[in-house]
Amino acid sequence: MIPVIVDAAFVAQHPAAVLVDVRWYLDGRDGRASYEAGHLPGAVWVDLDHQLAGHGVAAAEGRHPFPSPEAFAVAMGSIGVGDDSLVVAYDDTGGLTAGRLVVMLRMLGEQAAVLDGGLRTWTGDVHGGWVAPVEATFTARPWPADRLASADETAELATSDHGVVLDARARERFTGEVTQSDPRPGHVPGAVNAPWSAVLDADGCVRPIDELREHYAALGVDGEAPTIAYCGSGVSACMNVVAAEHAGFPPPRLYVASWSGWSSDPDRPAETGERPANDRRVTGE
Repeated sequence: MIPVIVDAAFVAQHPAAVLVDVRWYLDGRDGRASYEAGHLPGAVWVDLDHQLAGHGVAAAEGRHPFPSPEAFAVAMGSIGVGDDSLVVAYDDTGGLTAGRLVVMLRMLGEQAAVLDGGLRTWTGDVHGGWVAPVEATFTARPWPADRLASADETAELATSDHGVVLDARARERFTGEVTQSDPRPGHVPGAVNAPWSAVLDADGCVRPIDELREHYAALGVDGEAPTIAYCGSGVSACMNVVAAEHAGFPPPRLYVASWSGWSSDPDRPAETGERPANDRRVTGE
């Protein structure tokens, strides 16, 4: 398996790689319009809302549930990603959305990586317009149960003493000060706040491995006990999955429904505020 984070030199050394632009914005900006205004040479665009997410499911499945294996296979084939493709995904937000595609592909054993820094640090040529994908054959495969976590599994781990649940949302959403688009404020009881942006440096690139290891260790990740990642709708959490793997830890399982799904279920409790100061997984005591 190729590294989960790659740089521009890697792209230059792998001219056959499928470059995928995964720009999507929570504030409603048009990702496709941004792509057409300027993208990496030869890159194709994927629609996160419609090709990397399912539809017509219960609210408890979240705003961005995984598509069915069959729908995902059709989506990948339509953008030129086949069973033997090497994929490099990027965005202009430090991997926030590119990570979603990379995690999905790597779950299935495919060669996929996030371009470190994405467009923010790209110094090569940028092309405008639309690149028509050359369709490929992508075989539908079930999403692996050992890489995903259910709401019940997330609830159990978050309150246990043998693992950690990472919430990738910004602090104010974690504490419940800001609800944004979720039905209720707060977080999964027992989860720790691990904002996805904390894995990036000031330039929008992933922090050095030694810094990432310290970062995750402080949150209770030790490489042996189970870890689950979630966020608002299963998108930004993928950067914690990517960064943890880059740092040498086993990739956390992903609770795809995340807080959008959890908070849609009135039977699921919500915790607000900061984690208690005496929490052993945070203090290391």
